[in-house]
Amino acid sequence: MKPSLREALQTTWLTGDGAMGTFLHQQGFPVNVSYEEFNVLRPELVERVHRLYYEAGAKVIETNTFSANYENMYKYGLESEVEAINRAGVRIARSAVGSDAYVVGAVGSIRAGKKRNVRTSHLTRAFEQQLGALMDEGVDGIMLETFYDLDEMLLALRLIRKAGDLPVICQFAVEDVGRTQDGYSLNEAFSALAGEGADVVGLNCRSGPAGIIRAIDTMTESAGVPMSIFPNAGFPDYVDGKYTYVATPEYFADAATRFADRGARLIGGCCGTTPDHIAAIAAALGSYVPSPIETGAEQTRQGATSDQPAAAAVAVAERETIIPQEPSLVDKVKTRHTVIVELDPPRDLDIRKFMDGCAALQQEGADAVTLADNSLAVTRMSNLALAAVVKERLGLRPLVHIACRDRNLIGTQSHMMGLDALGIDHVLAVTGDPARFGDLPDSSSVYDLTSFEMIRMIKQLNEGTAFSGKPLKQKASFVVGAAFNPNVKHLDKAIQRLERKIDSGADYIMTQPVYDADLIKRVAEGTKHLSVPVFIGIMPLASGRNAEYLHNEVPGIQLSDEVRRRMAGLEGEAGRAEGVRIAEELLDTAMEHFNGIYLITPFMFYEMSVHLTRHVWQKTGRTQPAVQ
Repeated sequence: MKPSLREALQTTWLTGDGAMGTFLHQQGFPVNVSYEEFNVLRPELVERVHRLYYEAGAKVIETNTFSANYENMYKYGLESEVEAINRAGVRIARSAVGSDAYVVGAVGSIRAGKKRNVRTSHLTRAFEQQLGALMDEGVDGIMLETFYDLDEMLLALRLIRKAGDLPVICQFAVEDVGRTQDGYSLNEAFSALAGEGADVVGLNCRSGPAGIIRAIDTMTESAGVPMSIFPNAGFPDYVDGKYTYVATPEYFADAATRFADRGARLIGGCCGTTPDHIAAIAAALGSYVPSPIETGAEQTRQGATSDQPAAAAVAVAERETIIPQEPSLVDKVKTRHTVIVELDPPRDLDIRKFMDGCAALQQEGADAVTLADNSLAVTRMSNLALAAVVKERLGLRPLVHIACRDRNLIGTQSHMMGLDALGIDHVLAVTGDPARFGDLPDSSSVYDLTSFEMIRMIKQLNEGTAFSGKPLKQKASFVVGAAFNPNVKHLDKAIQRLERKIDSGADYIMTQPVYDADLIKRVAEGTKHLSVPVFIGIMPLASGRNAEYLHNEVPGIQLSDEVRRRMAGLEGEAGRAEGVRIAEELLDTAMEHFNGIYLITPFMFYEMSVHLTRHVWQKTGRTQPAVQ
């Protein structure tokens, strides 16, 4: 009779399987899809991969469920399929292997990367749902893998222990310095997990065999339980549209014995590994005899019922609090009408007109100038660079838009760090129009982040934590805005979406331009319960053609029939004059309901925005320009 997985790991070594996602990618399947959905769409494909690993010598097979939790499946519109995907994953793995193999339910970290700020209640719900489905289907154990933080791992482990006594394998993804991202040494982290009932502790992903060996060598004592190792096949390279990995099966065979010498009893592979790598591991360890696992009371973590890890976290150096010389826009708008004016960065190298416009707006008392990030996917000068020039030369506060379209996670964090270094702390997180509709249609749209995730990640910098989860030596102080389009059929649903942005951390809201006084009133009524201020968008029309273009071709903008009638046939100065009159009327309504005013300048006709800024001050009795 086959021993239990727990018994087997105490007496022998076992070969784990290799990668699922990267292996499928190497077979020609695209990235940015849910490979877990293949459990229900292409079960024969998933079964084939499991069988290849089993035939290569793997005796521990992970279900294809690594990301099959509510939080990750929501991205693909599959949140209602979580249980079905997990249950199918177990059945497929069972059907692919013989009775001598163990099937373990794969559960990945949820708080990795851009989901770092997922609430604990949401985290608990997602883990309970996924774990419940896997355990109900009768897995031989659970593998918690590619976790970065000890606190998240402990949460998942406690939920499993609350539900039953299945063997649990706990694997962190760490760098070769041998610390979790929340600052615990491997000795501290492994001891805490063993104290909570983990059967196996170990490492996977993040680095290849050499990096993982360096991480293990930072440990000063045994974990007290068996150890597992699942390294990547080195670092990936991007060649001819595919990710490739350079570590050979022969290299993995040599590494396997080195892992075993350091106490590993379960050895497999992560990203980039293939059945050939697993066959090499199995062959290399064919005659290996493991030493007994050392256990002892000193390895038991004290205070196991605590809600927080007992080990001390790495201290994060924080810069001293700097009292700003000028209140934030959020502070200002709480006490008076506040005007933000948008000026588009130029499409060429000449910034004179742009700077003239900023100077004129500063003279009129505008509270900030806001700079779009290649709006409508049209290439313009860097808004970061222009914002720095405006701040340095004029002392006028810049508010910089950050589009999800143009930068990946690396570029976005780098961009934010640069803004912080320049003292530019007001930003607006936007999705960004798709690149294919702009002036460089062959350019790629990145969209590593949604606007919700962008807001969360920027606010994470304010906590002194990088996008990767690593502690920073300083905290940022960003005031983060969110965009809102009220020009929709179902305003209530749009407001519900807006509430999610506020839950993500948005400090204020900026709307798309509104051309209907009644809609302004409905927006005011629908948003009065919100905890953050709303800056209502007003954009003067420049001509009749401009009005029709905006109404018919620009997403998120809708003109009333009355406005279109008034602008029909008007061009040049006559068109701009009527556009200003319409904007003044809209402002009169807006100022009754909102302190926040967001003026959007068309075609760099900044004189129109100067006039409307003056109109706001005249209506509010504040005729002298504000002190900047």
